[in-house]
Amino acid sequence: MRFRGDSEGLPVEISEKLLCLFSTEVSAEEDRYVIEVPRQEVETGDIDPGEVYRVALISRAEADEEGEASAQPQSAPSEPQPPVDVGETRYVEIEDIGKQGDGIARVERGYVIIVPGADVGERVKIEVTEVKSNFAVGEIIEETF
Repeated sequence: MRFRGDSEGLPVEISEKLLCLFSTEVSAEEDRYVIEVPRQEVETGDIDPGEVYRVALISRAEADEEGEASAQPQSAPSEPQPPVDVGETRYVEIEDIGKQGDGIARVERGYVIIVPGADVGERVKIEVTEVKSNFAVGEIIEETF
C-alpha cells in the first residue's frame, strides 16, 4: 500500500490494486442507491461488466472550521492528470498480462502502462509512446535493469 497526503496533509492509504479513479454522483433508484462507472473505464480499463469490485468512497469536501458547509459552490472535480508524459523514460516491473497478451505495469495512483512484448516479472526500461487519461503505452528500450 502507498500513502499519499489528503487535503490536510494526513496520510491516505492507496491500495496497489487500484484499477481506476473517477468522480461520480450517487443517485437514488427505487429501493437502492447507484454509483455509475464511466463507460471509458470499462472500455479502456481493467473493469469488466458482471464482475464484483470493492468500492472506496472519498469525501468530496470537508466542513469549514465553524462546522458549516462552505458557501462556495462545488465545481466539478478535475480529473487527475496522467503521471507520465510522451517521451518520458521509466523503469517498470511488469505485474500482469493484459487480455491481448501485452505486459501491464502500474505506476503512481495505480495508473496502467501497457508494454507490448513484456512478460510478468520482467523489469524493463521503457519510453512512453502514447498517453491517455487512464492508461499509457510504453516501448521497451532496455530489457532488464
